Amino acid sequence: MTIRTVIVDDEPPAREKIRSFLAREDDVEVIAECGDGPEAVEVIQSAAPDLLFLDIEMPGLDGLEVVDRVGSARMPLTVFVTAFDRYAVQAFERHAIDYLLKPFDRSRFHRTLSQVRKQLSRPEGNGLSDQLQALLDNLKSESKYADRLTVKSSRGLAFLRIGEIDWIDAAGNYVRLNANGSSFLMRETMSALEQRLDPRKFMRIHRSTIVNVERIREIRPLQHGEHLVILDSGQRLTISRSYRARLDELSR
Repeated sequence: MTIRTVIVDDEPPAREKIRSFLAREDDVEVIAECGDGPEAVEVIQSAAPDLLFLDIEMPGLDGLEVVDRVGSARMPLTVFVTAFDRYAVQAFERHAIDYLLKPFDRSRFHRTLSQVRKQLSRPEGNGLSDQLQALLDNLKSESKYADRLTVKSSRGLAFLRIGEIDWIDAAGNYVRLNANGSSFLMRETMSALEQRLDPRKFMRIHRSTIVNVERIREIRPLQHGEHLVILDSGQRLTISRSYRARLDELSR
């Protein structure tokens, strides 16, 4: 059979890479390329492809929202293309839908195609739509928190991955993100930023301080109910008395 395929990614070089890899596959026909989510929804509904390479992080309508609009029962076999971190990758691995983690090479791509061919050779009713819905629900849970932040740098704007941040402190109308020995300013309030961070990974320890819990090396008691937090870098931060309950959450 010919595998009728659609490629969806807002970055032309990313689409070109997948298209070039598929050009050598005799049983694959690329019937459309889409640069955004709304276009992808229209093509999926009108062309009913067999296979979809779908980028997750797109402006406007992202990959997860594309699945929402189309409905998991009407989605073709979907290979997500993602720059998500290892937590999202673990979510993919718990289901039968495959993924490509950017940047990927030809060898990884061929393994994906092998998985695709196996899936398509199975009889209908193999539960793919149920697996896709389960994956979608899992990823929504993961992706409701920021994966990276846009910050000011000496050259303009830069993307800072959440996992690189050691701690965050208030700086007037900005917050200062401290990461890998450098600091970056971002126009945001502490409370608004806290809502965008996974509470399993970041803890508010003071009205003007948020810390990456994975960077905490030691906690020492101080006077008047306060505690001292020492990070792996040696940085010392204070947990104020009003945030003392956070310590109990950390120890659970």
